[in-house]
Amino acid sequence: MRKKLLSEGSKEFKYEIREIVKKANLLKSFGLSVHWENIGDPIEKKCQLPVWVKDIVADLAQQNRSYGYCPSKGILATREFIAEQTNKSGGVQITAEDILFFNGMGDAISTAYQLLDATSRLIGPSPAYSTHSSAEAAHANTEPITYRLNPSNHWYPDLEELENKVKYNPNIVGILIINPDNPTGMVYPLETLKKIVAIAREYKLFVISDEIYNKIVYNGARSYALAEYIEDIPGIAMKGLSKEVPWPGSRCGWMEFYNRDKDPEFNSFCNALDNAKMVEVCSTTLPQLALPLILGDPRFETHRTNLNERIGKRSALINSILGEVPELTFNPTFGAFYNSIIFKDGVLNNSQTLPISNPKIKEKVEEWCRGVSSDYRFVYYLLGATGICVVPVSSFCSDLQGFRITLLEEDEEELRKVFNTLRDAIKEYVRS
Repeated sequence: MRKKLLSEGSKEFKYEIREIVKKANLLKSFGLSVHWENIGDPIEKKCQLPVWVKDIVADLAQQNRSYGYCPSKGILATREFIAEQTNKSGGVQITAEDILFFNGMGDAISTAYQLLDATSRLIGPSPAYSTHSSAEAAHANTEPITYRLNPSNHWYPDLEELENKVKYNPNIVGILIINPDNPTGMVYPLETLKKIVAIAREYKLFVISDEIYNKIVYNGARSYALAEYIEDIPGIAMKGLSKEVPWPGSRCGWMEFYNRDKDPEFNSFCNALDNAKMVEVCSTTLPQLALPLILGDPRFETHRTNLNERIGKRSALINSILGEVPELTFNPTFGAFYNSIIFKDGVLNNSQTLPISNPKIKEKVEEWCRGVSSDYRFVYYLLGATGICVVPVSSFCSDLQGFRITLLEEDEEELRKVFNTLRDAIKEYVRS
């Protein structure tokens, strides 16, 4: 090529949640049986949608309008439905014009970061969800800026660190919240959320809240939506169907713009998002048609409650298996369907192993472990020795050493087997 093709920021696109699949599939070709704990796909983990949901989608698939373009911002009736639901919270009020549809949350996240000025930065939580941190870093051509979630304090954010970073970095224009959090399973207390809004007010920032897991809470937790506590601060909520229904293959997400009239720069940003979607023409039509029919059905609340109860039971079971392992810092989860489990300082080193009987698998694992961080080493040995595929916490833009699991396995017998095996592997690994 006469000039280089890639931007400096392109190297920041990393997604270990999917990257580990390549390695696991290679080991499968050597005869390994893999249990996937890397990605949050309820359907892959045997979640069965009720027949009435499938009937709604099937009926729409027979209608000719499902195959055409829709308005660039999204189907008006669907946006009106969402606005009505949001306004019931009693917080900030919106209209259909404050809602913009995307082809899934990934599309929304990517578009938002691309449109920011190159010098403007968003600060987000660490451990970070890779789609956000990679997009933020790529847009800025440098590492993402983060505030720490503290595993020794229920994974709650370090608000003093957050405010100091905002105060002394004038390029920060917004604060990202993921609530409930991926990858930790933490649910933000209302008091903490209000303090974050207060920081945004003090330093004239906007707030983005990724609420893809907002309806997935259990064990007595309550997740607050941004609309409930944003007050008069500019903000954007990101929502979608993928986890809530769940329907990850729908690729149906949307943004809700709050208080866009309070600041001209923020309003211009929202307008640019609208225009960017107009250039793309529109988002997928059929899921938008289905959204009010599914979420507005009186059976949906019972369906979601039942799913949450099952996740809560699995959370309790995993707590009972891993919660007493002395080498781990373990926090119970209350939202989403992940848990990030941290090894205590000094537990891991670069000589620990697990026995692997298959010589091809052993050779490949040893090759992967050269020069990697200690939690990657554990993850690779765990995969090669047991077939359990998890994601290293250090891949989530964190200096912590640990691994992320999911709480999605519907088969309780399989769940017990997998996490008992995981517990035993941890004990063997740290003593090797």
